[in-house]
Amino acid sequence: MAQNLSGEHSLTSEDISEAERTLHVGRDRPIRLSTGHRILHHDGKCSRPHGHNYKISVSITGTLTSEGWVIDKGDVTSVLSEWDHRFLVEKGDPLIEAFEDSGEGDALIVLDQPPTAEVMGIVLERRLEETLPETVSNVAVEVRETGELAAGGAL
Repeated sequence: MAQNLSGEHSLTSEDISEAERTLHVGRDRPIRLSTGHRILHHDGKCSRPHGHNYKISVSITGTLTSEGWVIDKGDVTSVLSEWDHRFLVEKGDPLIEAFEDSGEGDALIVLDQPPTAEVMGIVLERRLEETLPETVSNVAVEVRETGELAAGGAL
């Protein structure tokens, strides 16, 4: 016979639907994305096309769904994977035409701002906010470009 281990601490459906929790995806083992970019108007070496093995961590706060979770982790990883093995450029970059002329236009992600770690974090946060359920109240993304450089919202 099954044993009810929750005892006095059983939760009602109302308790679940009002409980706001935070789910961390990639906090201890970040999600890795291999992505290229360049900072077009930079005076240093970052103006040259290059790539990074980014490490991404995401924190999502919201009320629990009927499934008992904030979101399905797969919903987060599917959005992040859209950038894996792609090249990020700023709108107006001449590389856009070069990629399209070579037949590799589908390898580009064109952003309205320079593809810095800071901008990438904001864009990923907004993309996740668009795709996740209305029960989500906050999304924070940290983009770690190197061992010395990470940018993101409060995690």
